[in-house]
Amino acid sequence: QVQLVESGGGLVQAGGSLRLSCATSRRTYSRLAMGWFRQAPGKEREFVASIRWSGYLYYADSVKGRFTINRDNAKNTVYLQMNSLKPEDTADYYCAARTDLTSSSSTYSSVDEYDYWGQGTQVTVSS
Repeated sequence: QVQLVESGGGLVQAGGSLRLSCATSRRTYSRLAMGWFRQAPGKEREFVASIRWSGYLYYADSVKGRFTINRDNAKNTVYLQMNSLKPEDTADYYCAARTDLTSSSSTYSSVDEYDYWGQGTQVTVSS
């Protein structure tokens, strides 16, 4: 069982920045692929970014150049740095985890690929 706890959401003006954190339990952190997803009201949950255990990074086109995903293995934590935020980035943001299969070339960008989810943290960007 993997427990994920997100933090860092809030209200920010357009053009501002936020950093989301996702803490995982130490015993389960190793060899996990991690992802960030978001869900706006009335919309389906969508991929934002993912990071493989190997360090490979993947981003949705809508956030490339503005968002950065990274992980601190010493702290068992994954971060999502969000810069140049836009009103359309407003959503609940979810951290997700799964065992990283080294034989897979997947970008792990699909909701269905993840086994564990955090409770979500709300991000609101005002215009």
